[in-house]
Amino acid sequence: MHELAIAESVVEAVLGRTGERLVTVVRLQIGTLSGVVPDALTFCFDLAVAGTPLEGATLEIQECPGRVHCRSCGREVESEDQLLLCSCGSADVDVVAGRELQLTSVEVR
Repeated sequence: MHELAIAESVVEAVLGRTGERLVTVVRLQIGTLSGVVPDALTFCFDLAVAGTPLEGATLEIQECPGRVHCRSCGREVESEDQLLLCSCGSADVDVVAGRELQLTSVEVR
């Protein structure tokens, strides 16, 4: 489960900036095409924060929809599926959004 490694990295990044201050909220932006399962990440986050100044913090996740640009028909369409296809049926697409995995903000006490 790579979500545990991601949660540990988020905790490490937050601690690097906040030190020993108590953290109440951590906000992430996660694209639907990133391969990260938000529920699994939330579960792992609760494990990763145990015994740290982040213990008890809320993890807020904003999911970003996937979008692809089709090189065949020229359209940009939403894609929520890991199987990247345009609605025209072409697989000749470029991902333009949806692979985000970004720490956007932190609230401290």
